[in-house]
Amino acid sequence: VQLQAFGGGLVQAGGSLTLSCVASGSTFRGYSVGWFRQAPGKEREFVVGIRWPGSTATGADSLKGRFTISRDMAKNTVYLQMNSLKPEDTAVYYCAASSRVIYLMLGVPSSYAHWGQGTLVTVSS
Repeated sequence: VQLQAFGGGLVQAGGSLTLSCVASGSTFRGYSVGWFRQAPGKEREFVVGIRWPGSTATGADSLKGRFTISRDMAKNTVYLQMNSLKPEDTAVYYCAASSRVIYLMLGVPSSYAHWGQGTLVTVSS
């Protein structure tokens, strides 16, 4: 499966943004999907993920209640809804997919075999 992430851009603090991850070459059926982000000079950080068939998990406490993941199988797209954005949310956001069913650690980058190209989100203060 090939992934493409869309929707990044410049947003003011307190605003919202929705990122999309579109799959091609396959559908998302059977895949768990995660969103990660990487700010300059920092390690890649787990944001939120959704297991197949549907349970979700969120990363750091600072993200809970603000970032949610959803999946539209008809559109072959996974979304990351980001609300109440803060300047510290500025990063390149990546989506990733894994067909692993058991022993999948959603928050670990090495769990995923397929990655999108990343989309930059900049939050201004």
